[in-house]
Amino acid sequence: MNPKADFFFDQAKQWQQEFEKLRAIAQDIGLEEEVKWGCPCYTYHGKNIFLIHGFKEYCALLFFKGALLNDSEKILIQQSENVQASRQIRFTSLEEINDLEKEIKLYMYEAVEVEKAGLKVVLKETKEFEMPEEFNYQLNENIELKKAFESLTPGRQRAYLLYFSAAKQSKTRESRIEKYIPHILLGKGIND
Repeated sequence: MNPKADFFFDQAKQWQQEFEKLRAIAQDIGLEEEVKWGCPCYTYHGKNIFLIHGFKEYCALLFFKGALLNDSEKILIQQSENVQASRQIRFTSLEEINDLEKEIKLYMYEAVEVEKAGLKVVLKETKEFEMPEEFNYQLNENIELKKAFESLTPGRQRAYLLYFSAAKQSKTRESRIEKYIPHILLGKGIND
């Protein structure tokens, strides 16, 4: 146990028993417990394996390379269609965790083996993401914008493309694009 992670378990207003049980299971695996993104994160030789986190409707284990796990029990969930590597096992009760304890441990051990083997999730390239026609038009009309966008990191490019594409109406896409053109020109990502 890492005392720095105690606050997460001690101050939980929801899922406290579930978090404690998941922590106990994780400790049996023999990984390092760290705090990352405000959550207990379990690592193997400095590499993130999984973390424990909670939401209003459920608590979960998030496996960073979950897409590479066998998922023999069919319990892994892809949070959204845009999430490429990570997968969750979600829980809504302590009983559910107790019932799945054996399987949870197997998934944890498998996640460690995936890391030991050096396996990597093959991520979609930025060019494979949908390019909204409104943004494509702006890039073709403004060479400075095109250069600035192309100089962004692939992750920043994808974040913009996902955000612009998520709007259902052309008017909304145009509004979003106009709002973020100055950010792109400054070399900033959508969340910078």
